Amino acid sequence: MAKPDAQSAATTFAVAATAAAATYFLTKRHFENMMVTTRSEAYKRDRAESEIVKAERKAAKLPTGVKLENASPIDVYLWDLEQLGKYFKPEGDGIQNKMFALTREEDGDVKTDKEPGHHANYNKLIGKNECIVANIRRKPGDNEAVRAYVRAGPRAQLHFNPKTVNAAIVTCGGLCPGLNNVIREITRTLYFMYGIQGKVFGIVGGYKGFYDPKTPPIVLTPENVENIHHEGGTILGSSRGGFDMEKILDFIKSNNIRQLYVIGGDGTHRGAFKIHETCMEKGLHIAVAGIPKTIDNDVDYLDRSFGFITSVEAAQTAIRAAKVEASCNLPNGVGIVKLMGRSSGFIAAHATLGSGDVDLCLVPEVPIILEGPNGCLPHLWRRVKKNGYAVVVVAEGAGEELLGESTETDASGNKKLPQIGEFMKGAINEYFKKQGEEATVKQVHLLFSFIAVKKISFPANATDTLYCMQLAQNAVHGTMAGFTGFSVGLCNNKMCLLPIPELVATSPRQMNPRGRTWERILAVTRQPNTI
Repeated sequence: MAKPDAQSAATTFAVAATAAAATYFLTKRHFENMMVTTRSEAYKRDRAESEIVKAERKAAKLPTGVKLENASPIDVYLWDLEQLGKYFKPEGDGIQNKMFALTREEDGDVKTDKEPGHHANYNKLIGKNECIVANIRRKPGDNEAVRAYVRAGPRAQLHFNPKTVNAAIVTCGGLCPGLNNVIREITRTLYFMYGIQGKVFGIVGGYKGFYDPKTPPIVLTPENVENIHHEGGTILGSSRGGFDMEKILDFIKSNNIRQLYVIGGDGTHRGAFKIHETCMEKGLHIAVAGIPKTIDNDVDYLDRSFGFITSVEAAQTAIRAAKVEASCNLPNGVGIVKLMGRSSGFIAAHATLGSGDVDLCLVPEVPIILEGPNGCLPHLWRRVKKNGYAVVVVAEGAGEELLGESTETDASGNKKLPQIGEFMKGAINEYFKKQGEEATVKQVHLLFSFIAVKKISFPANATDTLYCMQLAQNAVHGTMAGFTGFSVGLCNNKMCLLPIPELVATSPRQMNPRGRTWERILAVTRQPNTI
């Protein structure tokens, strides 16, 4: 009888276990369903409450979102611009600012102007003290005062009468993609948007072109600048140095120049501001505007400078060429691409990120360590051993901590840089010899000039072409409104007018070696962090 009892007990246990399991799973499912229902009801309740709050705030003309209780109102300080109207009687009094489109009529083979042309209202006119806030990033409890920039664009009132405007345009310093675009758009904006009846002088060969008889100015018209944006370089030519204040002022006075547009970097801008100050001191009624030019992207406060995107795009060709050189030249191929970047590594960094084929990026902001645990040479050795080759991108100003700082300068006052490309080539060869092997190191240069082995300065790409148009148009809007001693640029993705002294005070800027751009470089190249 014991055996049947044991079987009965086992059966009873199995039935009980099954019932318990079923009860557990049913109970679990029931509570899960309850939780789903609870979450769903809570979500619907929150949505309903949120819609009520949104409707109330909309009725009260308040923003939607959560109000930060620990955030305080902030003080905004608008960078002030010099205005000619404070010292000179406006010539444009009573002239309403409307977009002027000059119509042309064919008269046989001669083009004649039809008067009065036709006018169109601007869709948006900029009011007094409209601004773009600089410090857009805020943290709870952060109540420090913020800087703001004057918003660029056409104003309702003109300071200059378009009938009396003579203008001059000068390009200084090195070449940069987009120079012709800016020249073209300044000229076209003066004629087509404002209908000036004076002349636009193109100063040939930089500041020296104001007085050098070998390079007389040329008169720019919508016709002769029509296709120049398809060409690299500048039709006006460019040079460094040659700044002679008295001779520049003689040209301004003898040609009754009312607006001067200076295209160049921070050194050129300092010269432009000296012209502005001297003209004001001597009572010359002239507006001076700068357009920042540097492919290094090292003018402070700007999102970027024109030509930078084109240069990063062009650098991809050099990087691909270096990869081919490195992968096809045995043994242990290493390709070195030397890019522009005297004091900042923006081009090198962005070209590296845009490529995805770079194993080592060297920039002026980050010290170069050759050997040891954080050495770049052991890193290159590992990359070559893994892939068979490696690609190095180096900014021309990198490595001063190794090679020393030069005391020589060029005509613009820029210090001459050591040959970091040649130095790295020798260092790589020497390191591989220490490992008992040979390296095949090839260099591909991309310096503006634009590519040493190719053309001198590419035309601007589509992105820079659009940017150049915006810069040129807003420079003209600024001068026609009577602003002077200012420059124009993109700040927080909005076009702004900035006082030249503030712009050049902290230029050239450098890339943050502890910022996210360099963090991304380390992630892409997997090179050691030497900060």
